[in-house]
Amino acid sequence: MKSKPISKKIISGKFKGRVLKLPSKTTTRSSKSIVLESFFNTLQFEIIDSTFVEVFSGSGSIGLEALSRGAKSIIFMEQDRDALKVLKENIAQTDPNACTVLAGDSFTNINAVVKTLQKAKSNAYFYIDPPFSIREGMEDIYEKMIAMIASLPKENVKLIIIEHMTGLEIPQNIGSFTQVKSKKFGNTSLTYLKAE
Repeated sequence: MKSKPISKKIISGKFKGRVLKLPSKTTTRSSKSIVLESFFNTLQFEIIDSTFVEVFSGSGSIGLEALSRGAKSIIFMEQDRDALKVLKENIAQTDPNACTVLAGDSFTNINAVVKTLQKAKSNAYFYIDPPFSIREGMEDIYEKMIAMIASLPKENVKLIIIEHMTGLEIPQNIGSFTQVKSKKFGNTSLTYLKAE
């Protein structure tokens, strides 16, 4: 028997109810609805007309939710081939003209994102949801993520949001950024960082 493809819906906004496919659980894990709901309740009016960067996008559900709720442009970053295929299919259901997909290593591609923002003299929301470090080959993912955040120029960052395992201690200060709040949802936490 063929297993039913896994999916989730866009919760709110102009694409509300659109069904997004999710890549297989082995390559990515989907952000929990409760986490999404809390995040967008916190920022719902602020993200209107903003640029939103989803690092380690997977299915793109966070970025597409932001787009649905009024963000102007979304930059997706994803390395996994299967996830990229799903991501592109999901984007096709919304507004492909507002979306940019950077395939490949996010730690390398972040430089292209920063250059784009610098050229446009704009700043963005960075939503960072790295693969859990318990996955094979990902043991140093959090160190790399912290180094990546520290390298971001503060004038191009409106807010950084990290979705991470609750047990992980995110430093109070990373580069130019300071933790403004952290919220637990069982095994998952959201930590927000802002420039001074």
